[in-house]
Amino acid sequence: MKKNIAIIMGGYSNEYKISLKSGNVAYKHLNSNKFNLYRIHILKDKWVYVDANDAESPVDKSDFSIIENGHKIKFDCVFNAIHGTPGEDGYLQAYFNLIGITQTACDFYQAALTFNKRDLLSTLKPYGIKAAASYYLNKGDVVDEDEIINTVGLPCFVKANKAGSSFGISKVHKKEDLPKAIENAYLADDEIIIEAFLDGTEVSVGVIMYNGEPKVLPITEITTENDFFDYEAKYEGKSQEITPARITKEQEEKVSNIALRVYKILKMKGYSRSEFIFVDNEPFMLEMNTTPGLTEESILPQQAAVAGISLSQLFESAITEALR
Repeated sequence: MKKNIAIIMGGYSNEYKISLKSGNVAYKHLNSNKFNLYRIHILKDKWVYVDANDAESPVDKSDFSIIENGHKIKFDCVFNAIHGTPGEDGYLQAYFNLIGITQTACDFYQAALTFNKRDLLSTLKPYGIKAAASYYLNKGDVVDEDEIINTVGLPCFVKANKAGSSFGISKVHKKEDLPKAIENAYLADDEIIIEAFLDGTEVSVGVIMYNGEPKVLPITEITTENDFFDYEAKYEGKSQEITPARITKEQEEKVSNIALRVYKILKMKGYSRSEFIFVDNEPFMLEMNTTPGLTEESILPQQAAVAGISLSQLFESAITEALR
């Protein structure tokens, strides 16, 4: 019998529009001869099933079921295409775990940990995973600008700690610009991480479960005409994503091994995409995304294509692994 697959998309963050695109790409490319596919929009004001004619009907949150043509539909697996909260930070992973439905992303603890940049990098530090010098602030803390600059130097990055990599982030070149950058970060989160600027080649490394084993995908080099890889660069064409990356064989092996090691250390499942910057031939980790973009233009699908994995194969593999 064909499995019933709920493709969840949307979410509560500023990335919900990108998530809707990702979810619809998965819906388009998953094989409907193998699966019964259902698009589920999870939004702040509603959880709804959206049928082939774009008609909406409510989701029963008590068991994550829907009614279609008078019949109750329950799901065998959830394909998670939600970027940001509540699909990337552990809330939905925990919910599905509690009601006994398997889903394609990592487990709830790993989702919460990786979504918190400070906690992720702190957890990996004892394993020798390098990261930029950093300074932490919580909303309400006294801001000592001299102490910040003494710790991380200038220029530096001011980032929202628990938000997508494109929101609440500023590159600060001068001390007098720090307050505005901090204020901007607090618009996205009540916790901040301020990091030293790393001058080097930025790369993105995808790791997925494929045929029962973690697989490192071809590496992507990220260049941008903007000052850094911000929302405009990421989603509005102001960047170049070059796969495979123009790095040495030694660099490729080094960063691939680290990305795979991190995946295993954290007991990850599903997709991950980790960002690194090379400084003096050494990769420094920035963050990990556990529900990365899945549109045709997104980095992980680009990497899969170079590896000879079609979108249909990429998406189906996530369901296959979740149902093992």
